[in-house]
Amino acid sequence: MSAFDLSVIISTYNHPDWLEKVLWSYEFQNFKNFEVVIADDGSDEKTKHLIIKIQQQVSYPIQHIWHKDNGFQKTIILNKATVASKSDYLIYTDGDCIARNDFLQTHWDNREQGYFLSGGYFKLPINISELISKDDIEKQNCFDINWLKKHGLKDSFKNNKITSKGFKSKILNSFTPTTATWNGHNASGWKADILKVNGYDERMQYGGEDRELGERLFNMGIKSKQIRYSAICLHLDHARGYVKPEMIEKNQKIRVTTKKEKVTRTAFGIDKK
Repeated sequence: MSAFDLSVIISTYNHPDWLEKVLWSYEFQNFKNFEVVIADDGSDEKTKHLIIKIQQQVSYPIQHIWHKDNGFQKTIILNKATVASKSDYLIYTDGDCIARNDFLQTHWDNREQGYFLSGGYFKLPINISELISKDDIEKQNCFDINWLKKHGLKDSFKNNKITSKGFKSKILNSFTPTTATWNGHNASGWKADILKVNGYDERMQYGGEDRELGERLFNMGIKSKQIRYSAICLHLDHARGYVKPEMIEKNQKIRVTTKKEKVTRTAFGIDKK
């Protein structure tokens, strides 16, 4: 028996203000039997102090998995967090994504053997990202389309991600042209499947490193389910100073090989033997 029904693996790097909002969003989840595992890619002391503070204020347990800053090494820390997780079912998201209060319940209700779940995110502009308070998260104001519009959100078809519920969200999940891929900001799967493909490929840095894990799951015969209009998280705006073209190019080459050679298990993952 696992210690928890769900483990939520949250990646972060030197953005404690955003991480704090994200961690509060898990305090107000309808689903309660879970842990959070923070995959910290070398953040400084500010993040460590924030986590210690939040651990004493929330009702769910938090593991803080950290390694020394050595550039963009998200895949390595995600693998360490995967191993440290204490449940059979894992949800992966980012430290800049605030989860709606039914986020965990939606992943739990849609889980199925032989599948992984593919969610999306709703991008917020910087002014709204900064404005959201703990109180707004608790009251779910930040998921209310009228509140968002009052603070400057523009009309867009994408707003359906916020407003869709029940049957409408199922219809949109079915008809969206977006492929159900493994998205690091909102995806879930069985720990046994992730270990079978040996986790993330640790050669990979920014750009498609999440998708490549999903591509190996596909090669192994795992299917995907689309939940982008029902598992909702808000993406807080920020700069991406760590993105380099050579990272993306290197990752693309690895993904081409994964697809062409139908690779299921990376030799550069959790188990190095």
